[in-house]
Amino acid sequence: MARTAHVQRGTKETQVEVSLDLDGAGTSEVSTGVPFFDHMLDQLGRHGRLALSVRTSGDLEIDAHHTVEDTGIAIGQALAEAWGDREGVERFGDATVPIDEAITRVAVDLSGRPYLVWDVETPVELVGTFETTLVKHFFEALVANARITLHVANLGGDNTHHIYESVFKAVAVALRRAVEVTTTGVPSTKGVLQ
Repeated sequence: MARTAHVQRGTKETQVEVSLDLDGAGTSEVSTGVPFFDHMLDQLGRHGRLALSVRTSGDLEIDAHHTVEDTGIAIGQALAEAWGDREGVERFGDATVPIDEAITRVAVDLSGRPYLVWDVETPVELVGTFETTLVKHFFEALVANARITLHVANLGGDNTHHIYESVFKAVAVALRRAVEVTTTGVPSTKGVLQ
C-alpha cells in the first residue's frame, strides 16, 4: 500500500502544495521563496528518505512568517495523511546528528498527540534574511498537524546555520526510523494512535 499524500492549502496569505512519499528515495524539490528555509526542507526530504515536493508562494513582501507557518501546516497534514492509522510502524524514532561543531538530539513518537519540547538556542537572530525564531514556529505547525510528539535538544554549536541544519537532519532521521514498517497492527496498547 502506498504511503503517499498530496496536500493543497490556500489562504489570502499563502498558496502551498505538498506531495510526499514516506518510502521515497530521499529526493526533494522545494521552492518557498525563502532560500535558507528551502535548504532546511531539502535536508528533511533527503535525510528522511522521503520523496518530498514543496511549492509555496506567500506574502514575502511582509516577511516569511506566513510562508513558513503554512508550509509547516501542509507538511504536517501530508505526513498524517501518508501514514494513515500508523499500522505496522515502529512508532518511536530518535537521532543524534552532528554538523561540524553543532550537534542536536531528537526523539519522536507518532503518538497521535501533538506536543513539542524545544531546547534550541542560537547565537544570531538572522541567517541571511531568515528570522531564526521561525524554525520553532515551523515545527510547532508541523507537530500540531502531524499529531506527533517531538523533542528537539541542541547539545552545542556556535554557527547558527550548522545548528539548524543539525536540527532538520536529526528530525529527518528520527522520523525515518519512526515510520519504518516493522510489524503488523497499531503499536499501542490502546489499539489506536490518536
